[in-house]
Amino acid sequence: MNYETLKIDISDNVATVTLNRPEKKNAMSPQLHRDMTAALEELRYEDSAKVLVITGAGNAFCAGMDLKEFFHELKGVQSEYDKVFRLATEWRGRTLRYYPKPTIAMVNGYCFGGAFSIVEGCDLAVASDDAQFGLSEINFRMFPGGSVSKSLANLMRPRDALLYAMTGRRFNGTKAVDMGFINMSFPAAELEARTMELAREIASKDPAALRACKDGYRFSLEMSWEASMSYTAAKEQEVMVAQKGAWLESGIGDFVKGLYKPGLESHSDRK
Repeated sequence: MNYETLKIDISDNVATVTLNRPEKKNAMSPQLHRDMTAALEELRYEDSAKVLVITGAGNAFCAGMDLKEFFHELKGVQSEYDKVFRLATEWRGRTLRYYPKPTIAMVNGYCFGGAFSIVEGCDLAVASDDAQFGLSEINFRMFPGGSVSKSLANLMRPRDALLYAMTGRRFNGTKAVDMGFINMSFPAAELEARTMELAREIASKDPAALRACKDGYRFSLEMSWEASMSYTAAKEQEVMVAQKGAWLESGIGDFVKGLYKPGLESHSDRK
């Protein structure tokens, strides 16, 4: 898995995808969008990767779009701009959101503009306490366009979204937790170890059940109560087939036998 703008490492069933343009604060260039599109497709079918962690090289997670390469150099080249824009929107918006494997954003530094959609597209997000988040578009006479406005609407409270969008002010990792934009934050020195601990915990769970967790949540957001009940009932049968009945036979069966307590421990801990 060799890519011009990414580094990929797989260990303990966790694939770490590192945006690797540290000299540009990992700003998203057209090539990075091509690389991420290809890498996510490749990792989709990589059996040794059960969880994906997305992070950035150096002291930044991602500084948003590469303003020079994405906007300025593609100005007037409409067909190429449309092509790259579609890739940029697709992998952050639809691909991550409906990815078959759990995804975690590990925000290790600056996270600006378009990077908000990476954070929102991932299932979970953690950051260093001193990570710096900001919607800088207003500072160059623009607004959070593309997928970013939708990301704000999906995750942030209205007052918070509009405050930071209209001022361009920054906030840190601890504030991001308070706002519900990320799950948790850690001291910078602990970020990687604590994130990998979380990723390995999730990777130990049943992959069919994990995918159903995501699908049941994501699609139920768009459904009525009745439609959601019907969908999740069908999803249970899908999991049953994928596991060959394991959740009922061994998962619940071992509980009935008194071998473990689901509220206190995981069935995977018995392996």
